[in-house]
Amino acid sequence: MGYGLSSKMLVNVVDGCVQAKDVAPGASMWTLDGDRTVRTTVVDVTAVKARDAVEVVTEHMTFVASPDLLLSTPDGWTPARDVAGGEIAWTPARKLRRERLTVRPGHAFGYFVGATCADGTVHKNYVSLIVNDEAFAARYAAALTAATGLDARLEPVTRPSGYLGRDVAGFRVRVVSSYLSDLMRQYVGGDPHHMRQGFPRVVLRDRETFDGFIDGYADGDGFRVKKQFTGRIVVSANVPFLKEWAGIIGARFTPSKVAGRASRLYLADSWPARGTFRPEKHPLHLREASWVQVHEVRPRPALGTKPFTFYRYRLSPHPTFLVNGHLVREPW
Repeated sequence: MGYGLSSKMLVNVVDGCVQAKDVAPGASMWTLDGDRTVRTTVVDVTAVKARDAVEVVTEHMTFVASPDLLLSTPDGWTPARDVAGGEIAWTPARKLRRERLTVRPGHAFGYFVGATCADGTVHKNYVSLIVNDEAFAARYAAALTAATGLDARLEPVTRPSGYLGRDVAGFRVRVVSSYLSDLMRQYVGGDPHHMRQGFPRVVLRDRETFDGFIDGYADGDGFRVKKQFTGRIVVSANVPFLKEWAGIIGARFTPSKVAGRASRLYLADSWPARGTFRPEKHPLHLREASWVQVHEVRPRPALGTKPFTFYRYRLSPHPTFLVNGHLVREPW
C-alpha cells in the first residue's frame, strides 16, 4: 500500500508546523536521529487517495494516518494499526526551534556544573546564580560562557537577609536557555532541587572536568582548611549526593546525626593519589527523544463517497519525519 499521513495532520518543518498537504519538495523537516533532533529535506511528495485510515491516540494528540504508516517503537518500526497499548518515539514539538548548544568539556564545564549544583537555581527556561561574592559570580559567568558559548554577565542585585534583617547587596548571573535548563536536569537525574539532585556523573569524563566540578562546588558550598589537613570541606544536606561523591574520591563519609544539620565531606588535596578515580563516558548533549504511550488506535473509514487523501514524502538524508513530535516514516 505505502500510504502516508492524512492531509490536515500537522508535521514539523524547520519554520514551524504545517499541514501535511502543504509540504512541498525542498522543505526542511525535523526528525530524530537516535536521541537527537536533526533536519532532513523533502525530495518528493506524493498524494494518494484511499478509504481506510486509523486514528492514533497518544498522550499528546490524535492524528489520522494510513494503517501501514510506520511508527518508531521500542521493538522497531511498527505499522500504525498495531501500536495500541505500546509506546512510540516522541520529542516536544514546541521545543524544536530553540537554540541548541554545543557543550565543551573541560575545567570550565565542570566548574559551571559544580557551582550550579551547590548554589545555582535551574528554572523552566533559565539557569541562574545569586551570591554575595562578586569574584565567585565572575568565575561562574566566565565558566558558563566558555562551556556553552552563551553570553553570561554579572548584574548587581539586592536580596533580603533573614540573619541581618535587611537587604544585602549581591550579584546575579542569569542566562535564558531552556536547552541548558533541560541539560542540567538531565545531568542531575531529573530533579535539580539541591535536596533531591543526583550526583552529575557527566563530570567524570576526565580529571580536568572533575577538578573543575570540585572547584565550582567548593566555591559555592565549601571552604578550604589548613589546620587539620590540606584540603577543602564541602557541605550539603543531600546525603546520597555526598555519599556518591565520597566513593569517587575514596574518602570516608559519615552523615551528620543531628537532625536538620548539613553533612560534610572532606576533600584532601592528596585524594588523586588514592587511585580511585575512573573516567566514565556520558553524553554532553541533551537527549531529546523519549517514549509516549499510545492509548488507542481507532479505525477511521471514509464517510460517504469521499476518500481520504494521504501524503507521503521521500526524504534525504533521513527517511523519517515528525508528526507534531511523533517519529514516523513512510512504508516505501
